[in-house]
Amino acid sequence: MRVHVVSDVHGNADALARAGDGADALVVLGDLIDFVDYHQHEKGILGRLFGAEKVKVFADLRRSGDREATIAYSRELWGSLDEAAARVEEAIREQYAELFGAMTAPTYATPGNVDAPWLWPEFAGGEIHVLDGDVAKIGGLRFGFVGGSLRPDNAPLRTSSAWTPYLRSHDEFAEAVAGLGQIDVLCSHIPPDIPELTYDVVTKRSEAGAPSLRDAIERERPRWSLFGHVHQPLAERLRIGGTECCNAGHFKLRERPLVLRW
Repeated sequence: MRVHVVSDVHGNADALARAGDGADALVVLGDLIDFVDYHQHEKGILGRLFGAEKVKVFADLRRSGDREATIAYSRELWGSLDEAAARVEEAIREQYAELFGAMTAPTYATPGNVDAPWLWPEFAGGEIHVLDGDVAKIGGLRFGFVGGSLRPDNAPLRTSSAWTPYLRSHDEFAEAVAGLGQIDVLCSHIPPDIPELTYDVVTKRSEAGAPSLRDAIERERPRWSLFGHVHQPLAERLRIGGTECCNAGHFKLRERPLVLRW
């Protein structure tokens, strides 16, 4: 078997269309949407809605780490837009139509935090399988999938904003991981909670990592733990016992999949 794995596509449909070339199956670990393009500010959903100049201000605030200023500026942007939620959903649908249409090999996909999983059933089907808290058999191995990221314990659940990322409570995420049972390959958007895997060397901060994924690795001892989310990790690979933990890479920029063979 040869399986290609990608994560953090962020709108790169052209590269996604080539990702399954030569593979028996394609595994997609989320973040299909290009919401904020930090390299080309005129692109992405924010670029489309607000223009490159305003997105640059937003991006610079995010990089600075000033959370309060970033939140205040974000509220200012959304407050200036009429029918913000409807316009965001329209832009997401346009991206999904192109991205799901680019998945050519038999595909097994789970959503990331920058995704709208409630829309996925409209675009999937045929040889595209949406899995979240589910197990699929690929080439005789059991692949378990858990999507989304973690909501900080002190952060309220947002339900009325124009855009709501796919964030789950620690308990909900852990329950989904535990429900997978015995697996050969653990697939998630975020990494296990291990400092070398969660730390981003460019942003110089740790991203979300799940203790429940680390526990599942120690308990079930799968062959692989596959994930994305951290674009420039301190360690792309790390072995825990007999499990190879692999960051599939920032596919939007790298444009090449992680290749598994067995």
